[in-house]
Amino acid sequence: MGLISNIIDIILHLDKYIGALITTYGPWTYGILFFVIFLETGFVFTPFLPGDSLIFAAGTMAGSGLLNIWLLYAIFVAAAVLGDTANYWIGRFIGTELLHKHVKFLSKRHLEETEKYFDKYGSETIILARFVPFVRTFAPFLAGVGEMDYWKFFLYNFIGGITWVALFCFGGYFFGNLAWVQEHFTLVILIIIFASVIPPAIQYFRVKFKRRKK
Repeated sequence: MGLISNIIDIILHLDKYIGALITTYGPWTYGILFFVIFLETGFVFTPFLPGDSLIFAAGTMAGSGLLNIWLLYAIFVAAAVLGDTANYWIGRFIGTELLHKHVKFLSKRHLEETEKYFDKYGSETIILARFVPFVRTFAPFLAGVGEMDYWKFFLYNFIGGITWVALFCFGGYFFGNLAWVQEHFTLVILIIIFASVIPPAIQYFRVKFKRRKK
């Protein structure tokens, strides 16, 4: 429980933690932020790491002059695209083996949820999944397992990456330092998280309701 509570505390107070990183590590902060987003998108066993909220909070720091917005944007895009690429190749090379072994960190519910997105939206799931926590981590993995054409995957991966990062990074840059946002930063982070989980939650309860009716 200690680890979980620490992760929750970090997510809810990202502005303070990123500020501390900048004070302690200076320019190395860019590398740390890259690493977190790369892990969140690149490995199916780290979907719990902050994504949307971290990018927004970092954008807020850039808005106050503590980080360079264009360097930050480029680093986040690189992390998002390279993370999905790594996840794709993991799925392509060892994904089937991992699924057959029923590895614990591969949440069956999240896999099923992601498969429904693929059934409904096809390849465009790679773009749409960027905006849905957990689904964005499992989508490139399943694309690799299903052997989606790599260059087609890369195109959707790139479009999704630049769009996702732009929304939250520049959102934080332009709006994160407004007086109301600064005074209610934790609430804003909660709203971002809540808004992100609404689509999969609706899909989950819709499927559950249909099963009950059968």
